[in-house]
Amino acid sequence: MFTGIVEEIGTVAELNPNDATGGTSLTIALGPGSALLSDAHLGDSIAVNGVCLTVTTFAVPSSPDDATPASFTVGIAPETLRLTNLGSLAAGSRVNLERAVRADTRMGGHFVQGHVDATAKIVDRRPDGNAVTFRFAPTKPELLRHIVYKGFIAVDGASLTVTAVNDAEGWFEVMLIAYTQERIVTAAKQVGESVNVEVDMTAKYVEKSLRGYLEGLQGAAPGQDGGLLKKVLEGLVKGDA
Repeated sequence: MFTGIVEEIGTVAELNPNDATGGTSLTIALGPGSALLSDAHLGDSIAVNGVCLTVTTFAVPSSPDDATPASFTVGIAPETLRLTNLGSLAAGSRVNLERAVRADTRMGGHFVQGHVDATAKIVDRRPDGNAVTFRFAPTKPELLRHIVYKGFIAVDGASLTVTAVNDAEGWFEVMLIAYTQERIVTAAKQVGESVNVEVDMTAKYVEKSLRGYLEGLQGAAPGQDGGLLKKVLEGLVKGDA
């Protein structure tokens, strides 16, 4: 579990599509003085551009005077490559990083699982004072039913607030304030580039629970709760519910 508050920006050292295990691995180098691996253990979870990945190896400088950069390696599953933009990374790419949340951490963002739902393409970016508004078109338009005005969304692992959403045209927007622009890689992306998107998990649970409830009502015997379903649907049509 993560908060969507990016801790550091790392640099891709290597994306190996055929490592010793026969899979894909990603090695990320950290900047001088980084504390990201100060309490690292093999098997720990680190979110890379919003994707929860498992640390398989890591290295830290042997002393403060050691010029060797700290780094860690994670494995990437085939499903992850299909759903995210991690496969497009190359040596030198910059990525957002966040360690898994601790029980005593302030929840500055929102509950982020690190389970990316899909990628989205940047279709517009425009300045608004010292802020920048980004418009995204998800590759899975059905995700828009889980995206609401002023709701939470994770973009490349950063917890952001939805400032506009248009279901008919298939896009949503977020605004990056000056502080955020300096601390996440998304701010440097341009129109045409992609981001990883994870919608608020609460919307998924509500939808599944409501669907099951309504389907149960629909199958109810005459004279039972099936009448309630009819009233709910009629109210939705009339705009009363």
